Amino acid sequence: MYNQFIFLPLYNGLVGIMDIIPGIDVGVAVIIFTCLIRLILFPLSKSALLTQVRMKEVEPEANKIKLQYANDKQTQALKVMELYKTRNIKPFSSILLLIIQLPILIALISVFYKIIPTIDPTLLYSFIDLPVVKPTLLGLDLTQKSLILALITGVIQYLQLHYSVAARQQALVSKNTIKNGGQLDTAAQLANSMNSQMKYMLPVLAFASVYWIIPASFPQAASIIAIYWSVSSLFTLFQELYIKKRHLD
Repeated sequence: MYNQFIFLPLYNGLVGIMDIIPGIDVGVAVIIFTCLIRLILFPLSKSALLTQVRMKEVEPEANKIKLQYANDKQTQALKVMELYKTRNIKPFSSILLLIIQLPILIALISVFYKIIPTIDPTLLYSFIDLPVVKPTLLGLDLTQKSLILALITGVIQYLQLHYSVAARQQALVSKNTIKNGGQLDTAAQLANSMNSQMKYMLPVLAFASVYWIIPASFPQAASIIAIYWSVSSLFTLFQELYIKKRHLD
């Protein structure tokens, strides 16, 4: 089922782009392919992001409920869910997005690994012709790991986290709480600390992953994964800025 409904459609989708656009190199095909996947997932991503922001907005009220019913966890959970229902918040939408994205991400790694240096014709649908594979991105060899692509991945990951709508909303809620004479609870302090640390740790992890960790297991796919990671993070950045302007300002 995994091969039939996830891996093969993704594999044929990427090869199909190279078939439809003659002369295109693998790197540009991956960029187009990544954007198409993210556009398909956009409705779920939008719902998950709006949910995160709205949960941050009602966090002070949720914390009051947790304090009020600290000794009654069942009532506490029911009251918090009532609060979410009243504000039309669906707290599990982000989990749904993760469940959907995880098998796609795993399949993409397999697709990228098997696309270079040659395409397996036995995996193609009958209506897709075998294209000529150009394992490059604007002349850059994608069969080897690339310091340039690793650095680009880290920088874009930093920008995406720096302008994250959810992280900024968390900071705003904390700022308003302190401004109004309140005190941040342990959960809020931990969230602020994690957001601050992750903004610097994840870009370093992104760089290390595509330059050292991934090449150790998938040497031929490292540069393509770097392209996918960079484009996906950049897409997320513009997506969040769009949602913020359209739905949150």
